[in-house]
Amino acid sequence: MSAELDSLYQEIILDHYKNPHHAGLRDPFGAEVHHVNPTCGDEITLRVQLAGDTVSDVSYDAAGCSISQASTSVMADLVIGRPVDEAMGIHQEFLTLMQGKGKIEPDEEILEDGIAFAGVAKFPARVKCALLSWMAFKDACTQVLGSTTPEEKA
Repeated sequence: MSAELDSLYQEIILDHYKNPHHAGLRDPFGAEVHHVNPTCGDEITLRVQLAGDTVSDVSYDAAGCSISQASTSVMADLVIGRPVDEAMGIHQEFLTLMQGKGKIEPDEEILEDGIAFAGVAKFPARVKCALLSWMAFKDACTQVLGSTTPEEKA
């Protein structure tokens, strides 16, 4: 990765850290989860609201490093307004990027600002920071989907 690209990616991460999108816990919500990354001290309380099979809202209260907070902001941007299946596909794409040890070329069409975390994948200790909110999102969606009866889904 070029120094120029590295610099641009750092700028995107810092911008999301300083100006987080969708921050603050909101009602209504279908599930609320609390996840902690003990190695870094990052914490997130995340709420997900679904409207049918679409992610209608993701709200959160997060504390921690710039990577975990920026990743949460990017994740919320990427999944709100999308069908759950599509949001889980984006989750998988981000997970693949993070597990690629910096050797995977991110797909900007899918990940948008999430491509800024490509460099983070080179640092195993920071991967957990970037993935914290994504895992919380998946957990919350699973809870919402698991709690709906077949009649409610119809």
